[in-house]
Amino acid sequence: MVFKSSAITHVGMVRKLNEDAYAERSDIGVWAVADGMGGHAAGEVASKAVMDAIMGLGHANNFDEMHAAVKRSLKGANRHLLEQADNYDDERVPGATVVVLIIDGNQGAVVWCGDSRIYRCSDQQLVQLTRDHSHVQELVDQGLIKAEDAESHSMANVITRAIGIVEPVEIESRLMEIEPDDKYLLCSDGLSRMVSDKEIEAIMTNKNSEEIVQSLLHTALVRDATDNVTIICVQGCDDGVNDMFDDESTVIQRPF
Repeated sequence: MVFKSSAITHVGMVRKLNEDAYAERSDIGVWAVADGMGGHAAGEVASKAVMDAIMGLGHANNFDEMHAAVKRSLKGANRHLLEQADNYDDERVPGATVVVLIIDGNQGAVVWCGDSRIYRCSDQQLVQLTRDHSHVQELVDQGLIKAEDAESHSMANVITRAIGIVEPVEIESRLMEIEPDDKYLLCSDGLSRMVSDKEIEAIMTNKNSEEIVQSLLHTALVRDATDNVTIICVQGCDDGVNDMFDDESTVIQRPF
């Protein structure tokens, strides 16, 4: 099985600083997006620390080892950021949400903390694989508000988990089977707040990964994206269809 990924990040139409970061580790089958918070000189530090932890990962002997290594790296980034917290004032505490995709052959996992998301598009149907760690998601789960009202809620930007805020950090993960024709989308909430799931589903159907990230970013920007936007699309395919990807694409061979 081979996998191809395309990634893009943009400051958006309102913010002056891009506090998002991403990592493409196709060599080990790991992709990640982090969304920093805390403002200037804090949010970008946090997202960079999280991505540095992902970039520091080495090869693993098997899927279980890689899954455990990813979670350890995020916990290490959490401790590092907490150690640095005294360098910032109370209004600029460095923290970041993060979402990670792990693929090894037909085994996969999503690992996350916060409201950055992973979607899977399979048979032209989109499914969100992560559950937002946010106040409005808790209200939806309790039946206090409708899911369609969550994005417009006054507390839509309040998250309940993040890297760099408390020790120990709560990291959630989910195991899954990987199918070669499926596509996976990792994104910060700068995308998910501007583009609906139905629109994402339509864009991910019958397009390759480079077209998908470009189309999604364009859609967010023409709507005056109010936040940074970061997107990675990971696409599985058979060996014989590599020529459908352009020269800027990353094609990798699994397993490790």
